[in-house]
Amino acid sequence: MSESERRMIEILRILNKQNKPTGSKLIADELKEKGFNLGERAVRYHMQILDEKGYTERMGYSGRCITDLGREKLEKGLIYDQVDFIYSKFEELIYLTDFNYMNKKGNVVVNSSTIYNEESYNILKDIFASGLSVSPYVNINEVKSTGNMELKTICGTTIDGILLNEGIASQPVYGGIVQIEDNHPISFNELISYKKTSVTPLDAFIAPKMTSVLDVINEGSGHIPANFRLIPSVAKEKTMQILSKLKKLGIGGILAISDDGENILGLPVDKGMMGISIIGGITPFCAIQELGYDIDIKIGEQLENFDKLKPITHNINYNLKGISKNKESNIQFILSKSWNLIQQVDLDIEKQNGNIIANISYVNKDDLDEAMKVMEESYEKNMKYLNPHYQIISHPEDDKKVGIATVCSLSIDGLLIKNGIKSTPKYGGLLELTEPPLFIDLISYTGSTIDPHKIFIAKDMTAITTEMGPKRVLASIKEIPYVSRDYSVYFLDKLSTLGFPIYKIGKPRELTYNAKAENYNFGVVTGSGLNTIAAIKEKGINIEVKADTKLLPFENMDRL
Repeated sequence: MSESERRMIEILRILNKQNKPTGSKLIADELKEKGFNLGERAVRYHMQILDEKGYTERMGYSGRCITDLGREKLEKGLIYDQVDFIYSKFEELIYLTDFNYMNKKGNVVVNSSTIYNEESYNILKDIFASGLSVSPYVNINEVKSTGNMELKTICGTTIDGILLNEGIASQPVYGGIVQIEDNHPISFNELISYKKTSVTPLDAFIAPKMTSVLDVINEGSGHIPANFRLIPSVAKEKTMQILSKLKKLGIGGILAISDDGENILGLPVDKGMMGISIIGGITPFCAIQELGYDIDIKIGEQLENFDKLKPITHNINYNLKGISKNKESNIQFILSKSWNLIQQVDLDIEKQNGNIIANISYVNKDDLDEAMKVMEESYEKNMKYLNPHYQIISHPEDDKKVGIATVCSLSIDGLLIKNGIKSTPKYGGLLELTEPPLFIDLISYTGSTIDPHKIFIAKDMTAITTEMGPKRVLASIKEIPYVSRDYSVYFLDKLSTLGFPIYKIGKPRELTYNAKAENYNFGVVTGSGLNTIAAIKEKGINIEVKADTKLLPFENMDRL
């Protein structure tokens, strides 16, 4: 992206944040704070270009507003920039947090959520009373016209901001799900790195069946959202003092704190650093979602003056205990697990036999015929984007269920490597089939324990079977050294004729459907083997989605 494009994207971000007509002087000042030394005249020049593109609109002498097209461009059009922006957004919120815990004055970072009935609110008070939150302080705004209640709750990022104000550099690293047993935090089960994702990590896990906050409250065991950061271990004593004072004030949610270089909750910590895990600020709302109530949850999106927040309850029972170190396990990231499977792929394209990596998802036997019908119809309408190969296999334990095996796109990396071409899985994404197609969300395989496509399916983000609007399919981008491009094109063409969906082969320094590879490499976009599975879920058929599960012989697979 050119410097001029970066400036225009930053202008769109400023306008989107202001949400009102804004003049060139304010924009120039905001740009300067972000490191862009641009005068008012230059801003007006860039704004004129944005007007011409339809991304902004002049509102008389008041300034300009961002248009719906501009917001769409900001959200979708530059997804390769968005994967870096998520982390920088949290850094910005940390810097702007100016809460003074001594006089209880200043701004804190808040999550904003909407509930739609009074019953949800009454339950919410009980959940906060369990202590499974960062703080019981909330801002409640009842929308009289609808009866909805908008609640702002303190985000764990506030603690990072408070530490920074005290001269302690905190580095947000992961957001994920922590397993609790007998009220002891055991280990992170799933993680996504704050870097190289367009999806806020904890937001990725706000989906049905991904959390079990109510089980933790009622039984002492389950799974809750949490995040993880690192700080220099020399600051431990001062950090502990600050955290103690914050807890007395009503800001806490600390799950675990490590010693210098001590692994914690399954995560490695480098020598000279200490790890801190904090309950996700949206945890109480996940419990409401688990009960089946409608709720709109947004994560760490804005600042709020602490004076506007009041305790939702004064009676809090902190049932969580210290970490259980004896039961900790080491986290294995998806790419580490995948490399061992990738290495064993040995399909012979000419003979069409040998092992591929299969995703195996499970449905009830009674639903199999309907599921197969959905797969067949989806493939007929989307042959370019879906892999037709599948196999029906037995469930290892439940004779009332049956497995549907599909070809995982990581098989393509294995086949390329087997033929002397280095291929590295870079991102799993959600591809919107506009003209041209564009990635609208990306999650890096590096730093994630879960296949990104499973997240998009769990959050109902695909639109494969839709008849209205653009379709959204699951896709991956792989990175290959440029020196091997000619042979790669030849080999991928052969794979394509076999039914493997190869969407696009990029060029060096080219945006490939709006995702980019590193210098001296090119990107290859391929379809996910979970697309037909996502189609089944879209049709309301209950299916247990699995990814990159095991090796299967390709010659045993059938074709839609």
